[in-house]
Amino acid sequence: MIKAFLRLLLALLVLVLPEIALAQTPAIQRINPTNWWVGMKRPNLQLLVYGPNAGTLTYTIAYPGVKLVKTNTVENPNYAFLDLTIAASAKPGTVRIVGKKGSQTVTKTWELKARDNSPKGQGVTQADFIYLAMPDRFANGDPSNDKFADLRDPNHDRNNPFFRHGGDLQGAAQRIPYLKDLGITAIWFTPVIENNQPLTNEGGTMRASYHGYGFTDQYNIDRRFGGNEAYKSFVQKAHAAGLKVVQDAVYNHVGNTHWILQDLPMKSWLHQWPTYTNTSYRQQPITDPHASQIDRKVTLDGWFVPFLPDLNQGNPYVANYLIQHAIWSVENFGVDAWRIDTYMYNDQPFMNRCNAALLTEYPRIHIFGESSVNNVVDQSYYVKNNINFPFKSNQPGGLDFVLEGAMVEGLKHEGNAQRMYEALAQDAVYQDPTKLVTFLDNHDHDRYLSVIGEDFDKYKMGLTWLLTTRGIPSMYYGTEILMKNFKNPTDAEVRKDFPGGWPGDKEDKFTAAGRTAQENAAFQFVRTLATYRKTHPALHSGKLMQYLPQDNLYVYFRYNDSGTVMVATNPTDKVAVLPTARFVERTKGFTKARNVLTNETINDISTLQLPAKTALVLELQK
Repeated sequence: MIKAFLRLLLALLVLVLPEIALAQTPAIQRINPTNWWVGMKRPNLQLLVYGPNAGTLTYTIAYPGVKLVKTNTVENPNYAFLDLTIAASAKPGTVRIVGKKGSQTVTKTWELKARDNSPKGQGVTQADFIYLAMPDRFANGDPSNDKFADLRDPNHDRNNPFFRHGGDLQGAAQRIPYLKDLGITAIWFTPVIENNQPLTNEGGTMRASYHGYGFTDQYNIDRRFGGNEAYKSFVQKAHAAGLKVVQDAVYNHVGNTHWILQDLPMKSWLHQWPTYTNTSYRQQPITDPHASQIDRKVTLDGWFVPFLPDLNQGNPYVANYLIQHAIWSVENFGVDAWRIDTYMYNDQPFMNRCNAALLTEYPRIHIFGESSVNNVVDQSYYVKNNINFPFKSNQPGGLDFVLEGAMVEGLKHEGNAQRMYEALAQDAVYQDPTKLVTFLDNHDHDRYLSVIGEDFDKYKMGLTWLLTTRGIPSMYYGTEILMKNFKNPTDAEVRKDFPGGWPGDKEDKFTAAGRTAQENAAFQFVRTLATYRKTHPALHSGKLMQYLPQDNLYVYFRYNDSGTVMVATNPTDKVAVLPTARFVERTKGFTKARNVLTNETINDISTLQLPAKTALVLELQK
């Protein structure tokens, strides 16, 4: 009897709730983008307007230079999407958005701002050296924002590797002099956008979203990092110090507590399946000319994990929302480059549209996505390439996972430099391989030092390769002070706090006095090579010529009209003698060299002595 009554009650609620919702007084609670600017190259804008029955209102805008072209209504009556055009003649000011329904009038103000002249969208090039850090694990400058009781995850515990530890943007700003001294020219943070997510059960352990990849409101920087003003302040301080800032973007998914997901505009906002379907994480169906449609669909439309719902970028409203946020972020915060998470899982026509919109507004901005693949053909698919793929990407750069694997695997297996040579020998597939971002590890991989068996000589050799070959080098935080660990049992092991980043830390690795002798040697090695690289165009942007490894000795040159740098590598465990007559194409006219790392002069370069597991960086001289 009780069950029958409950079924009847549920049926009545299904019928009555829509009527109750429509009876609510219309209101506007949110408008995204939260503001815009006059003088943008893109005249069209689509405002997402949200509130109870906001989609039932008739809208008008009376503001010179701003025209409401169309009001779009969707499945959910709480949303309206307003198509605007903003004329070049429009002036900064407060725009009144008026919605009417019968005798009811709702007014919401929205701001058009003047663009400022601060640097933004400067891009990164081979002349840069990027430092990748996780804000939560780098430095804590403001303990008052470590946790908030009104957030879904109110926890803070540095003793728990899965909880938030309190690092923030103010702490990172305080370390700008350290980064400058190291020779860094650009800082890339894992995402700083709000992740108001509860703890999630991953592998039986409750974990926080301190990593930042589960957005819950694109227009807010996470309060635990300091919020929007702290991010603006950080970018300004970085620019004042000559550092660029890379923003980490996520288009493929959002956190499952994202504010829009609490009241979806329409079912097609997400990729929907009859039952939960995870991506296969397999790259092959995307480029395989023989792939089935279902395999391709599972790769692209399957969810990354259950608590990161997959956005449907084929939905024009979703696409507009994401593209406009990308432009808003660059303009609002002044960031210089754009790293895109899980690039290969996105709808690629959408990615081309988004890339084109950013590049139209900021022609110098660099865009590089994460496509974790293991071969150059698949890697080239996601950037401008020279292969006759049915789809042609317009992405300028990407993360070079293939070269990472070649360098690290080459060092692991008795110093086999042939792997690196072969990876670079296939650069013809890319329109511009110099725009690829190179690296030795990151927040998702085992730490570089551990992978190479904590061998300090191999450590220096790999970093020499990273900082002297083609591409834009990126280094994971702590590599310069020999931070180590495998992802065993979890990735928290490779995301430990930077020692000295918190008040009261027993060790302060940000200072020479707090580092061990070997840590200081590692720091000075990176610093010396990065500083030289920064000031010598032949090394950071000259042409690359490499020679087939012989006896596992690997030699290559970076050169331009003003200089030539020779990198001679002996990854074996024996001293080697290297006759240089074979390299006359690049050494002709040079008789001596300066060892960049030791500042010693080599008066005769006809034969070089290469110590075991050593890479010489030689500035050739006449």
